[in-house]
Amino acid sequence: MLLRSVILFFLAGLAEIAGGYSIWIWLREDAALLWGVLGGVILIIYGVIPTLQNFPDFGRIYAAYGGVFIIMSILWGWWIAGITPDIFDWLGTIIALVGTAIIIWTPRKEQEREVSE
Repeated sequence: MLLRSVILFFLAGLAEIAGGYSIWIWLREDAALLWGVLGGVILIIYGVIPTLQNFPDFGRIYAAYGGVFIIMSILWGWWIAGITPDIFDWLGTIIALVGTAIIIWTPRKEQEREVSE
């Protein structure tokens, strides 16, 4: 389950960044409409990927994606855009990933939800 979760986090982060970057290129760099359409399709795929997680809580999944998105954004900027991260980028990334791990993988008692009838 852990490996599946990590893979899905990675795929969602990649889809979110690639989709957003494609739209950025289309709008900010005056590229062809195809870039915008491609970005939109990739962002739709990003919206589907979290539903494949086995965790029942939407809020925690998306909070954890926030941490994954941070590390992947730093790496994308470094590898694709050529912007070398500094010590504060790495420190912030580590803090975010620790927070992500706490949110998603800390054992907790299941909270019962009241269902109104």
